[in-house]
Amino acid sequence: MSKSFEKITEQSSKYRDLETMSTRELLTHINTEDQQVPLAVQKEIQAIESLVDVTVKQIQKGGKLFYIGAGTSGRLGILDASECPPTFGVSAELVNGLIAGGDKAIRKAVEHAEDDTEQAWLDLKEHHIQKDDVVIGIAASGTTPYVVGGLKACQKQEIITGCIVCNPNSPISRVSDYPIEVIVGPEFVTGSSRMKAGTAQKLVLNMISTSVMVKLGRVKDNKMVDMQLSNAKLKQRGNLLIAEALNISEKKADELLKIHGSVRKAIDHETHQ
Repeated sequence: MSKSFEKITEQSSKYRDLETMSTRELLTHINTEDQQVPLAVQKEIQAIESLVDVTVKQIQKGGKLFYIGAGTSGRLGILDASECPPTFGVSAELVNGLIAGGDKAIRKAVEHAEDDTEQAWLDLKEHHIQKDDVVIGIAASGTTPYVVGGLKACQKQEIITGCIVCNPNSPISRVSDYPIEVIVGPEFVTGSSRMKAGTAQKLVLNMISTSVMVKLGRVKDNKMVDMQLSNAKLKQRGNLLIAEALNISEKKADELLKIHGSVRKAIDHETHQ
């Protein structure tokens, strides 16, 4: 017998009469609630581990990682995906964030977009989804039709699915091979899941993408050796990484970076001389 679904994210806030609170009271209470988020994430580390390991395995076979979501959840997936190429030097096609309503929904809500159960699969097909890929649905409620439909379609095609939700035993978890349920409790403002739930999803996404990239060899020691040197700040960071790794001056590091064009190549060349 399956466990019952409980929509904790919609439960009433533990706080009343917010409009009568002082600024200090508002900030203190929000902070108090936020402190519960990493503790809730900690309880799901084993589930996160399983999803990371299978994602690494699939990418090593030639697969890609997809995030699908709506609203805040969709935007968080896009944010995480978009940061992977500059941080780890991977192809922009390796980690993909898809949002209900398309790119225009990144800035403005698209009415009823999340209610379409067929669109996620159509969006995934546009990005050439295939059997070695992994698709992670992100939804605080665990009920978003766009995500449910997308994960169902993936399972029919024998594509590995996971999810990041904030309610237990949700419809999305039921169509996920690797569900992650971070139960953060009611929000400070009732139902405003961009708050604790959104923070929890961001933390888990950071854990997934960073761990996957480390396991794929995109980090050396603790350094972003494959980062894209796309501006002056990042070039300076590259110089510092090389200088620290090789115990040389920043001036010499800058010379090496100009010669080799990447932090990894500069370090590897000098290390193996």
